Amino acid sequence: MFHVYETRVSRGFQLAIGGLTLLSLTGLVVTLWILADFQHEQEIVARIIRDLPDSDLAVARELAGELRFQSQLSILLVLNICVTAVALALLVRAYLNSERSLREVKVLASDVLGSMDQGVLTTDRNESITSINPRGMELLGLHGNVLDQPLSVVGIEHTLLSVICSHVNAHHSPVRDCDYTITTQGHEQTLRAGCSLLRNEQQEELGTVIHVRDVTERALMEQRLRRMERYAGLGSLATGLQHEIKNPLSALSLHVQLLDEALMGQNLSPEVDEMLGVIHTEIIRLTAVLEGFRDYASMSEPGRSDVDLAALINKLARFIRPQAEQQHVKVEVNLAEKTLPAIKADSVHMDQVLLNLALNALQAMPDGGTLSISLQQEGEWLRIKVTDTGKGIPAEFRDRIFDPYFTTRNDGTGMGLALCEKIVRQHDGTIDVKTGAGGTTFSVILPINEKL
Repeated sequence: MFHVYETRVSRGFQLAIGGLTLLSLTGLVVTLWILADFQHEQEIVARIIRDLPDSDLAVARELAGELRFQSQLSILLVLNICVTAVALALLVRAYLNSERSLREVKVLASDVLGSMDQGVLTTDRNESITSINPRGMELLGLHGNVLDQPLSVVGIEHTLLSVICSHVNAHHSPVRDCDYTITTQGHEQTLRAGCSLLRNEQQEELGTVIHVRDVTERALMEQRLRRMERYAGLGSLATGLQHEIKNPLSALSLHVQLLDEALMGQNLSPEVDEMLGVIHTEIIRLTAVLEGFRDYASMSEPGRSDVDLAALINKLARFIRPQAEQQHVKVEVNLAEKTLPAIKADSVHMDQVLLNLALNALQAMPDGGTLSISLQQEGEWLRIKVTDTGKGIPAEFRDRIFDPYFTTRNDGTGMGLALCEKIVRQHDGTIDVKTGAGGTTFSVILPINEKL
């Protein structure tokens, strides 16, 4: 993984110096032992000389002279000490070089992991965290020391990490490209995770390596590309429908009106009146469906100008208040205390989004309730919330509410929320929904610094 050739060379050199040092120390010990032995023998000879007669002194002194070559042993001793000192110095130097190389490798590994744009964390065989890089701490929203903690400490939103880690440990095969979404500061974020086994040089399994990266932008681009492809096909279809269906509908509507005028004043049966009313109502409904389909399939970019969302919300509240009072619905408008910046948007389209959301909220409260519309700034974004106190959206319908032509009402076309979602996406924003037994909240998030 890293270039450690110099470290391996220093280890071999260290072994050689270690062997030389061991030999030098052995020679030093042997020299000291011989020197001590000669010293002892010289002491014995000196005592003997004191007790010998004069006739034997010459021979004894000759023997003592032969034993005085201990000075040569002293030279050998000094030489051994010098060699041993040099060997020890080289050994210490080799050890320090090896330690420095090891530290450099560790620092390099730490720098590489710290510079990566994706989170990397490792676990042991018990699925406890053994290491994690800064990006991993940021993506997983962790704080403080999490080492030696179980992987479950990452939280419920990241439960997928524990699942794929257990799968890898159980099946000994890697898992790649598992996407999941989390909510960060009110924004939806898409993360892509993978996991593989962690092995040492002997291929022994030590645990797992989990990598996580933020693919929110890529997911949005893929989603927008799919929508653009769908819009391209729908655009051609919408043009054909406008020509082949709307024109006959207009003619049919005109003839129904003429027929209604011709029969005016005559005593018609209730069944005839009802049939004419049904024809007229269905013509209006079909015309609305075609117009909604045309607007949804349109590929044209919205016009951009400075739009004051607070002014649009106040105008909307005045417009829907009469209908709300008829339904015994209280309308509340909550705006930020400070003046919020304008955004670059299409005012007509933004007005359409707000009106559709407000009307949906009113339809969710036929027996009265509270409709709240708020506007707040969150960094470089503006968040609009439209909240009702109705019964909420059934769980089986929540994943389909933004689909074209999906509706749970008999008098709806199913294009309102689909158009809202498209308009918000065209303005580089997001729309999401939170619902429950206590009501439903639609949140629209739009960028402030959107350029023309």
